[in-house]
Amino acid sequence: MTLPVPAHDTVGVQPPAASDDAPRPALLARLSAEVFGTLIVVVAGLGVPLFTIPQSNPLPAALAAGVALTAAMLAVGYISGGHFNPAVTLGNVIAGRIGLADAAAYIGAQLVGAVLGAVALFGVLRTVPKIDDSQAAFATVTAGFGEHSIIQVPMAGVLLVEVLGTALLVAVFLATTAGRNPAKAAAPFAVGLTMAMLLQFGQAIGNVPFNPARATASAIFSGPDALGQLWLFWVAPVVGAAIAGLVFRGFAQSTAPAAPRPDARPARPARGKSAGKAPAGRATADKADPELANAELDEAEPANAEMDNAELADARLAGAVRAGDDEARSFFDRKGRE
Repeated sequence: MTLPVPAHDTVGVQPPAASDDAPRPALLARLSAEVFGTLIVVVAGLGVPLFTIPQSNPLPAALAAGVALTAAMLAVGYISGGHFNPAVTLGNVIAGRIGLADAAAYIGAQLVGAVLGAVALFGVLRTVPKIDDSQAAFATVTAGFGEHSIIQVPMAGVLLVEVLGTALLVAVFLATTAGRNPAKAAAPFAVGLTMAMLLQFGQAIGNVPFNPARATASAIFSGPDALGQLWLFWVAPVVGAAIAGLVFRGFAQSTAPAAPRPDARPARPARGKSAGKAPAGRATADKADPELANAELDEAEPANAEMDNAELADARLAGAVRAGDDEARSFFDRKGRE
């Protein structure tokens, strides 16, 4: 299974299809997939720590969240690209894979899915007789800093961790879903394991989620203190996603095939009876005046100027391929090799 990012208004990559002519999923289908996937991520990411008995915990909350993300990407990632995170969507915008209008719709769908998941969990909490304060219970899994951090990490520390972790997560997503990556089928597992590792790292620091949608959903049901600190868990992921997107875009451009010079002429063997023979006087000219020898060689071998129009067009097209569009670049690479 492959998991490329879907095509959008600008440069995106087509999702896998049975044939080249199959249309990409409609926007409504992609948004529905984002709602569903984000709901899975939030239910597992918040539900497991909420309802875990420490003495008999078979699966750490961070690993459960990573497994849920992998499952969601495998289930519906082929429809929407498997973002389930506003930071990942922003990274795709900067990398040139998705248009701004579609990105805004994606983020809205992710918020809807996250809130629906939090509503379901809050409803379950209200049914547990031993939990008197559902809001206080939700606060135990909500992101925070300072006095709302388990180990009292100040704002600067939580901000740095959130920026760094989000940049790493978005970078892994962009790299593993790139069109030229031969291991695209492993993208859900790479992204899920990265998320699990980051959540384990950020859990004690302040329940750092590296996902603004998840942070928003938990803050809504945790009271005014959590809502007052929510801004950090939007600003920091945006910065981290921007860093990863810019680095990935620069890396893609640096590895793009170099554009051929329009006036470059490929070396071709001489034609006709003179094949394999040097023009008269070349040996003498080579020794006497190299520049004069080169001029005589250009005049003596007009075949070098006979580049076919089709070959020239292919060369110019290959040089004009946009660095962010992996599939288009691969297409023109194949044309050049043919």
